[in-house]
Amino acid sequence: MTRLLELFSSENQSPWLDNLRRSWIVSGELENWINDGVRGITSNPTIFQKAMTDTTDYDSQLTELISSGKSVEESYWELVVDDINGALDLLRPLYDESDGLDGFVSLEVDPSLAHDTPETISAARHLHFLINRPNLYVKIPATTAGIPAIKQLISDGKSINVTLIFSLDRYEEVIEAYLSGLESCEGDLSNISSVASFFISRTDTEVDKRLQTIGSDNALALQGKAAIAQGRAAYKIFKSSFSGPRWNSLEKRGARPQRPLWASTSTKNPEFPDTLYVDELIGPETVNTIPDSTLEAFIDHGKVARTIDSDLHDPSLLEKIEKEGVDLLEVAQLLEEQGVASFIESFNDLLETLSQKVAHLRN
Repeated sequence: MTRLLELFSSENQSPWLDNLRRSWIVSGELENWINDGVRGITSNPTIFQKAMTDTTDYDSQLTELISSGKSVEESYWELVVDDINGALDLLRPLYDESDGLDGFVSLEVDPSLAHDTPETISAARHLHFLINRPNLYVKIPATTAGIPAIKQLISDGKSINVTLIFSLDRYEEVIEAYLSGLESCEGDLSNISSVASFFISRTDTEVDKRLQTIGSDNALALQGKAAIAQGRAAYKIFKSSFSGPRWNSLEKRGARPQRPLWASTSTKNPEFPDTLYVDELIGPETVNTIPDSTLEAFIDHGKVARTIDSDLHDPSLLEKIEKEGVDLLEVAQLLEEQGVASFIESFNDLLETLSQKVAHLRN
């Protein structure tokens, strides 16, 4: 049994793959990952940028699409939808076998819509209509404009992966949007699913930079601790939010908890263990979406043990970090802005690269 299979069977945590490319679908590599224990897939504009620009896998179809009169952007979406459908096919047996717990593939709306509630709702509805698979998650960023969009789409009965969560306060808003969306939805709720993607390593990168600038012994001793502490605090919020009378009434209608998903779990600091953000955030009813290089490292030498609510964790770590002069809400706002900007840049760069490929392929 691989460590990924053990992670789910013994700790009830679902390991997902944070990457997707056409060659993996065609070659059988993605199926091998699933056999090894991967239970879902996440994608984003940066992932597709790398897949489409680093290989020639998409050139033939791109040429056909452009020749048929499609624009570069229309062609991009057709290429993406084909990849998503291929991954959905491979994961559908797991979706059925797990009764809709896992087997999902996530596709993000156009990142330029992150601050436009009506357009986000329209784009997400279109993607759900276009693909129309029960194991599709449409990803919506947890921006101020994204929160009401999430509520509306959940009330529509759509399954949503809420992405780019960087603060505990915003996470509570995401949970409220999910719960109120369910309450606005009529009838059986069992076909609605959602995860809340809490970004991990990027938090340490920014917080540690600020602690380094502060430079005191206390500040330096807190480096590498903020992200895991925040993830564990989020888990406590999850456990308290999905219990009690309000949740019980929704659960009776078939509602599923909105599982926390740990995202951005590759280690950015080479001084940290390469499986740090997997090993230290293991707990039931959670998901960890992991880049393939980190998945390989975890399979090789990761530790399968419940750590999400470890007694060794100091609950006052976040307070200590703030007392040293790091404003965690300010950090979260900056990371959200950077995250949205990064995805927009990847999306625009990809369209430009595809345009250049089209010009080259025509010659």
